[in-house]
Formats: sequence, C-alpha cells, structure tokens
Amino acid sequence: MIQINKLKIFNDPIYGFITIPNALIYDLVQHPYFQRLRRISQMGLSYLVYPGANHTRFHHALGCMHLMQKAVDVLRFKGVSISPEEENALYIAILLHDIGHGPFSHAMEKSIVEDVHHEEISLLFMNQLNVEFDGQLSLAIQIFKGDYDRKFMLQLISSQLDMDRMDYLKRDSFYSGVAEGNVNSERLIQMMNVVDDFLVIEEKGIYSVEKFLMSRRLMYWQAYLHKTSLVAELILTKVLKRAKELTLKGIQLPCSEPLLFFMQNRVTLDTFDTENLDLFSQLDDFDIISALKSWQKQDDFILSSLSKMIVNRDLLKIKLTSEKAGIEELQPLKERFAEENNISLLDTNYFIFKGKIKNQAYSKEAEPIRILKKDRTIEDVIESSDQLNLKSLSKLVTKYYICFPKQLA
Repeated sequence: MIQINKLKIFNDPIYGFITIPNALIYDLVQHPYFQRLRRISQMGLSYLVYPGANHTRFHHALGCMHLMQKAVDVLRFKGVSISPEEENALYIAILLHDIGHGPFSHAMEKSIVEDVHHEEISLLFMNQLNVEFDGQLSLAIQIFKGDYDRKFMLQLISSQLDMDRMDYLKRDSFYSGVAEGNVNSERLIQMMNVVDDFLVIEEKGIYSVEKFLMSRRLMYWQAYLHKTSLVAELILTKVLKRAKELTLKGIQLPCSEPLLFFMQNRVTLDTFDTENLDLFSQLDDFDIISALKSWQKQDDFILSSLSKMIVNRDLLKIKLTSEKAGIEELQPLKERFAEENNISLLDTNYFIFKGKIKNQAYSKEAEPIRILKKDRTIEDVIESSDQLNLKSLSKLVTKYYICFPKQLA
C-alpha cells in the first residue's frame, strides 16, 4: 500500500515542483545521512566570491533525481524498456551519488580523511543504508558501481553528459549568478535515446551538447576554479593539515567530537568501519566554521593566521600564470616572511606555495558523448560537430599558481 503522506513535493527554484516518487525514496531523504547534505555547501567556499552561492548538496541531489525522472519518461516514450525495479534503482543511485561528500567537499579529502575519495565514502553509506533497508538498494549499488549489464544506466549517473552535471551546471549558475553556466537540461534530456545499450543524443540535439560543453568550460574558469575560491580552498586544506599536525603532537584544539576523531586518527578506506562512518556522518560545514572561529585565538601562529584569513575573508594573494613558477621565485619570499614572523623556512610552506589547475571540458579518453545521426550511424560529438571550438574544448588547459601573503607583494 502506498503511503500518501510520503509522496511529498519540494518546491525548487529551478525546476518548480519536484515529486518524491515512492515511500522508499522518502525514507532515504528523511534519513540522517541524507539530511546532513543540507549542511554541506554545494560550491564549497565559492560564496566568498559569489554571495548567492549558498545552496547545498541536498538541493543538488533532489535536482538530479528530478532530471532522472524526466530521463526515464523520455527513454520509455522512445521504446527503451526500463522495469519499475530499474527505474527505482536509478532514482536511488542518483539521489545518493554525492552522499559521501565531506564538509566543504574536496578540502577534507586532501587533509583529514586522507586518500579516501567521496565516491568511495558514498558507496560505504549506500552499503550501510542497504543493510538498514533490507537489501532494497542492491540494484542501485550494482548500477552505481558499473556492475549492472545495462551500461546506459551508469551513463545516466556518471558520464560526460549525466544528470549530475546537468543539474550542478544549471544550479550553480543560478545561485552564483554566473549566467554562462546555464544549460538547457530539458532539451538535452528530450534528445536522449539508447542504441546498443549506449546512451546517445539525437543529431538535432548537437547544438545543445555544444552549449553544455562550453558552459562547463566557462563555469570551471569563472566559478569552480575562480582564483579566490581556489585560494580559499587551499588555505582551508592547510588549516586542517596544521590542526591535525598539532593534535597528533598532543596539543588540545577546541572542535567537535567527530572532527577531533578524524584529526587524532589516520582513517583509510580499509579502516573505514561502521563506527567511523557514523562519525563521518556527523561532520558538516558547521563543524569546520565553528573550529575556524575558535582556532583564530590559538597560540600557534600558523593555525590562527590561516583561520583568520578564511573567517575574515582576508586571503593570501594568488597569481595565475601560464608558466610554471621556479623555486627561485618563491625562495626570497619565504626567507623574508620567515624573518618577519620569526618562523622556520619549513613553516613558510603553509603561506607560500605553488601548484597547478587543469580544465578540460571534454575528455577524449573517457566514455564519449555519442551522437545518433539521421542515417542511424553513431559518431563521437567531436567528429559530428561543425564547431571548431569543440575540438579545442577537448584540449587539457593547465594554469600554474603561486600563493603568498599580501604584504609580500
């Protein structure tokens, strides 16, 4: 029996009404693991650049599920058989695809929870939920892992033209105000079909694909890799690394219990048991912000200085160049900063460092976006497109950066 009170409707500023299709999906949305996504920002620290970018991974996950509902309807209309079990599994897999993200997304992966990627944690959460829901997520997990024999289903969840990308480009564009990212997800979904178990886009949708790829490239440069967002995330990573370093030396730092646990212990994928997963599920952006506010007052010069930078949005200076910076460029800055602040040259690495960022809107190495031509042949979108700029979108663009305190400029 369908429980009517569980068939809820969400009002989304982008798509209008999003419906919860059944009681199981409702119960998953209600689960504390999923509700935690309300407290994890979708764009990390990008709100320091775009004040409106305060939307969460909760928004995004529901948006992805809504697009998946549209995709299932379109494919069924075109004669692709999708059973009710497969349909539900697709909704669950896309709903939970980001459930393993930590606070401020990628900063955690590079500092506290080392070498464990959010996709792997998502899978751990899904397996745990599968136990709690008596195996009702088994097919969704199979599809998510790419183990299911109908490959187009994985493409709907994870590929170069999936529901995830379609939602985050449109949503991040909306909330940040970066209009260039606004993609026509409705049209892209209407143009979808399945041939020989592969997801294809009908030829008349090729311009929508081109716009989608161009939007992705522009969103990366203008939003995700914006130099201020980038330097803020790099500083946050350094703060967490320093906090972990001090904690392991026995220095007591004020922070929440879950955060303290991950700072005191080296957790790898092999040691990520149910207990650790439960602690991880209690971590969100609020733990980090609260800790940063406390750490501003710590005696440790590095920790307090870096924490103040984020809390007060008074960040390091970042310079982007097309040429790689040499050690000789950083060394004088390090020596000067070490002397002025009475710290070791080694410790200046927290404030003065270099690195690189990459942007590739379309990868030739990954699963291609296939275009179904009128004569029923299938081509890679790069070959089908008459746009020269599409070939350039598949080029890997690398930029180099150096970061240093403003007073050294």
